[in-house]
Amino acid sequence: MKKFLITAVLLVGLSTTASAQRHPPRPAPPPHPSKAQLKGSKASELERRYRSEKKMIMNHPLATKKMKQEQLRALNLRYQNERKLLRSAR
Repeated sequence: MKKFLITAVLLVGLSTTASAQRHPPRPAPPPHPSKAQLKGSKASELERRYRSEKKMIMNHPLATKKMKQEQLRALNLRYQNERKLLRSAR
């Protein structure tokens, strides 16, 4: 009786570990960001790109002052339109 009990416990233990190795538990799916978080990340990325492009224009060694002003006007207009699009998507 003692040998049967030990054998049964051993078989059950081995079978559960074997099945657990074949079918590992699935991790929980990552939570999806909310709409507000998505819009916030898009807005911050837009702002970051705007700043970097503005910095590139201002630090350009060969551009004249007038060329820089024209490029900044075009940059401001473009990013203003993109911000309007981002706001209208709400």
